[in-house]
Amino acid sequence: MFSRLLVVLVKLFLGAYPRWSGSRPTGRQRIYFANHASHVDTVALWSALPPRLRRRTRPVAARDYWGSGIRHFLARRGFNAVLIERHRGQSEGDPLQPLHDALADRSSLILFPEGTRNSEPDLLPFKSGLFHLATRHPDLELIPVYLDNARRSMPKGSLLPVPLICTVRFGAQLQRVDGETKEEFLQRARSAVAALA
Repeated sequence: MFSRLLVVLVKLFLGAYPRWSGSRPTGRQRIYFANHASHVDTVALWSALPPRLRRRTRPVAARDYWGSGIRHFLARRGFNAVLIERHRGQSEGDPLQPLHDALADRSSLILFPEGTRNSEPDLLPFKSGLFHLATRHPDLELIPVYLDNARRSMPKGSLLPVPLICTVRFGAQLQRVDGETKEEFLQRARSAVAALA
C-alpha cells in the first residue's frame, strides 16, 4: 500500500516516464545501473518499471544515509531497498554480500556505480561493485539507465523536489567481453550510461 502511494507521488511530481531503447521490460533477472545526481533517482527509476517488475526489483542504498529514522522507513517499506556499507572497514567480510543474497533470492537490483550523488553533468568513475556482481552472476542482464532531469528536480542539499518531468532511459543490455579487465569493463559500463544522455 505504502509503495503504491510512493509511486503515485513520484508520477505526480516527476513523471518518471520510461523510454526503452535497445531493451524492453521483461521478467529476466537484471541489474539496472544508472547515473546518480539526486535523491529522487532511486524512486524515479524504480517507479518507471512496470508493477510486475517493480515488485521484484530492489534498489541498493547506503546504510549510513538510509539506515535510520524516516529514511529507513522509506527505504524498507517504500521500495524494499538493500542496505549496504559503502565505506571500507564498516562491515566484516564481503561488503557486497547483501547484494549476492538479494540476487540469490531472485531479485533484480538498481545500482548507482558512481557511489555517491554527482552534481556535475559528467559521470564520475564507476566503483568496482558492478564488475564483481557481473563476474559472480554471469547470467544476469546488465541494463544501463540514464535519469534525465532528476538533478534539477532535487539537487543535492534540497529537502523537497521541484515538480519537473524526469525521463528514465533504459538502454541495450551491456554484453560481457571475455578477458576484459575490471577497468575496461567499468569504462564500457560508464560509456553505456553516458551514451543515453
